[in-house]
Amino acid sequence: MNEHDMVVLTRPLTDHGLEAGDVGAIVHVYEGGQAFEVEFVAGGGTPLAVVTLEAKDIRVVDSSEILHVRRVAA
Repeated sequence: MNEHDMVVLTRPLTDHGLEAGDVGAIVHVYEGGQAFEVEFVAGGGTPLAVVTLEAKDIRVVDSSEILHVRRVAA
């Protein structure tokens, strides 16, 4: 996985209000892909969370998938 890849969260991150299936973007790759800084934003572009995750916590969005939206707490 590389910087700017769109990724899917594979597990909920309740402390951040994120659910499995939420989509974010990799904004930084740590030493050889050992960890990834991923930003999650609301539809209007407001940042919701920037989280450091391991590869097991995310996967690249597949080109055959469709994105889905949900409301987040304000």
